[in-house]
Amino acid sequence: MRLLALAAATSAILGCAVEEGASEPPAASSTDVAAAGGVRFVDVTAETGLDFVHATASAGTFPMPAIMGGGVAAFDADGDGLLDLYFPNAGSEIAGEAGRNRFYLQQPRGRFVDATAGSGLDNPGYGMGAAVGDIDNDGDLDLYVTNFGADVLYRNEGGGRFVDVTAELVVATPGWSTSAVFLDADLDGWLDLYVARYVQWHEARECQVQGGRIDYCGPQQFEGEADVFYRNEGGRRFVDRSRDAGVSLIEDAGLGVVAADLDEDGLPDVYVANDADPNQLWINRGDGVFEDDAVLLGAAYNRFGVGEAGMGVALGDIDGDRDVDLFLSHLIEETNTLYVNLGGTPGATAGFEDRAAEAGLAAPSTRYTGFGTVFFDADNDGDLDLAVVNGAVKQRPETLPDRDDWFWRGYAEPNLLMLGDGAGVFADASAASADFGTALDVSRGLVPFDLEGDGDLDLLVSNLEGPARVYRNETITEVATGTAGWMRLRVVDPGLRRTVFGASVVAWIDGRPVRRLVLPLGGYLTGGEAPLHIGLGDATNVERFEVTWPGGAVEEFAGTASGNEVVLARGEGR
Repeated sequence: MRLLALAAATSAILGCAVEEGASEPPAASSTDVAAAGGVRFVDVTAETGLDFVHATASAGTFPMPAIMGGGVAAFDADGDGLLDLYFPNAGSEIAGEAGRNRFYLQQPRGRFVDATAGSGLDNPGYGMGAAVGDIDNDGDLDLYVTNFGADVLYRNEGGGRFVDVTAELVVATPGWSTSAVFLDADLDGWLDLYVARYVQWHEARECQVQGGRIDYCGPQQFEGEADVFYRNEGGRRFVDRSRDAGVSLIEDAGLGVVAADLDEDGLPDVYVANDADPNQLWINRGDGVFEDDAVLLGAAYNRFGVGEAGMGVALGDIDGDRDVDLFLSHLIEETNTLYVNLGGTPGATAGFEDRAAEAGLAAPSTRYTGFGTVFFDADNDGDLDLAVVNGAVKQRPETLPDRDDWFWRGYAEPNLLMLGDGAGVFADASAASADFGTALDVSRGLVPFDLEGDGDLDLLVSNLEGPARVYRNETITEVATGTAGWMRLRVVDPGLRRTVFGASVVAWIDGRPVRRLVLPLGGYLTGGEAPLHIGLGDATNVERFEVTWPGGAVEEFAGTASGNEVVLARGEGR
């Protein structure tokens, strides 16, 4: 069924809901943007050897999947400790050789080589995004590729080689899948899988905008798709438990998805950003059943009770109170939404409240359509910052300057970089961020990663109908205060031979607790596993670590000096 937003009206552009007479409260004051002048991300794609160019061969024909794809997977595929990349594409049957999916292995010194041939990663479908996780606890990372059409699961055989086990493990999800995420929903040690699905698109439908011009359809023109939840049966197969779990009861247009313990009861929950439908917050009841409490907990609609065009989703503790806040990217003329966690007691959270305006995140977003988004520490000061990559889904009312002969110029938009102050307020540093904030692409996927191992986070952006881009972080060399301390963590269970998704780490830095979550990469069509990165600011060490494992057990570990990579292994702390 299609749930209706409270007191919603439909706009003519994309059907996005706007409450009549509603107005945004004034944004809270924040740090002067001039202070963010040293935060720089420079395009070094050519230096890295990464030559992937997304192609759909659809310019001027407006098939809806062509404007929604463009994801990426970033993970250590061959076990050498370096992040490798996989790019889903439109498929060779549609776009020819240019539409092939591509797989890149990272070499020392941050260079990538095309390793597609012989890798086994020949996705036969129309690629959207990906999820990454160790499905059989053998110590290497496997890859699930979402498609417009049947999805594909690849088992990692080691050395950068994969084999298609979709039929063997029974996970050929039909329809139009978008984002997916691995999680251990029942805490049995095996990673289960949640797949968000979009709409029941059919190419015979032609959509027009004001003036009768043909453009890409919006989700309101089609029925939604129910999401899918698979239970992992000991690494041998997956069983579709969608109906028993309750997630098949709602058919909405799902795009972004994350899995985290949002009610602090020790069990991972699932949050889904829906496009023009209310979002879902699937609370894990621990008996194989999820209940959608998004409305009850204040995370379904914006502050006006309106369902928005949810695209990407990010989460993190943005105000230092040690609970998890949510951020969603939205459509042009809507504001991105920040759902601040109101706290509560374990298993009885008080819910969330939209405070995007107070945080300074509303006004900068209204001119763009946001997709991939992530909280990360751009300047290693210990506070979470925010990046959002943008790209329109219908031709913009004003075309931004770009190449005159490029069909996609009417959809290209610059990105946003917002610097956090640690108390929940952000300053717009986009214009001062060099290439990241000024590039004009139709962007979709976003990954923070340390390309050169120098202790700061760089950014990878995947784009529709254009090249993927690597932006090197040159912030630390620019910041006069010299705040450059950092720590990289891996949180593992030796018995499972893998990272423990769903664990939570509190690092004590100069007496201040800094909380980070151990989660696979997410956002929008993005999957992967990367070590936790914690900026230390002027501190020279972490005093101690406190790890809360899924299920609620707490373990303490000794601290260490800045600039180290640390493994926190379950059962080896104090």
